[in-house]
Amino acid sequence: MARVTVYSTGICPICDKTKGLLKKWGIEYNEVRVDQDQAGLREFSQITNGARTVPQIIIDGKWIGSFSELTEMHMDDQLDDLMT
Repeated sequence: MARVTVYSTGICPICDKTKGLLKKWGIEYNEVRVDQDQAGLREFSQITNGARTVPQIIIDGKWIGSFSELTEMHMDDQLDDLMT
């Protein structure tokens, strides 16, 4: 089971970039398309305290933020245990 969830939409280039980096880094993730999944949208709103932009990333049930925070974590070697 993936420890990472990416909340995204189908028309978001940064979402695509985020998913591409996760794949490149060998990190499995679940994607929740908030533009197609009403339950996912409610979950997204709850877990991110009402964030209005995508992508938003959850690791081990904790909201870490968006693409910028993910890349910072990678640069600080904080994602090593997620890599397969």
